[in-house]
Amino acid sequence: MGSVIKMSRKSDMEEFFLYLKLVLLGLGVVGIIGFLVKLMSTALPHIFG
Repeated sequence: MGSVIKMSRKSDMEEFFLYLKLVLLGLGVVGIIGFLVKLMSTALPHIFG
């Protein structure tokens, strides 16, 4: 564990914003998939039922 901390470095602002964009993109994709699953689970019984 100590060697990992010795090798680590603080990321600069450009790298930080790149990671932030990637995390927000991932959250957005997961949210859209969850929304579509919920939408289909509520819409399909009304269409076929």
